[in-house]
Amino acid sequence: MLYVTDLWKKTHPGASVGYMMIGNVLNLEPCEGLKNYKKQLETDLRARFISKQELSGHFPITVYSDYYKRYKKTYHVLQQLESIIFKGKEIPHVAGLVEAMFMAELKNCLLTAGHDYDALKLPLKLDIAVGNEKYILINGKDQVVKPGDMMVSDTVGIISSIIHGPDLRTRLLPETQKAAFIVYAPPGISKDVIFKHLSDIYSYAKLVSPDAKVERQEVYT
Repeated sequence: MLYVTDLWKKTHPGASVGYMMIGNVLNLEPCEGLKNYKKQLETDLRARFISKQELSGHFPITVYSDYYKRYKKTYHVLQQLESIIFKGKEIPHVAGLVEAMFMAELKNCLLTAGHDYDALKLPLKLDIAVGNEKYILINGKDQVVKPGDMMVSDTVGIISSIIHGPDLRTRLLPETQKAAFIVYAPPGISKDVIFKHLSDIYSYAKLVSPDAKVERQEVYT
């Protein structure tokens, strides 16, 4: 399903990548089933963090912040949390599976990419960018991957990287029937934390698609 290169193992010892494929899904927009859960999550997050300093020092945000600093970037999940917790923004209303993934990201602070499984050309490969690889981002823009960044590709091309996110070609669509989720975890984040995060994604996805079933779930190291 996913081949891990020796270069990735040597470059990021102790890192992990989680993978989960859920079948029999719906990708409704908007999804009323998540409405109350989103409100509750917003309330819980605002009660959980009382300052930006506390939030930025929270594990595993610190792990991702250290990774992003190598590229002079700020961890975007941290920025999204700040907007919701301290600026009163709401969790965006988008397609149900995307909302489910995003809610789990906010709850657990783990970076996740979602893909339409049927658009993937297997097998997948977890590798390190040299710095000349290109792909089309979900916003339609061409992007060169940062040297040393973690990335996942199928036999056609890159489907996501940590710094620049998921691609356009394999994005989750309204007609998606099988969804694949990839969780990037730099060194310091345990398998148990990743599995708990995948479980949360599935729990939220079940609110969108009551008949959804996990067909594959693994953590690669």
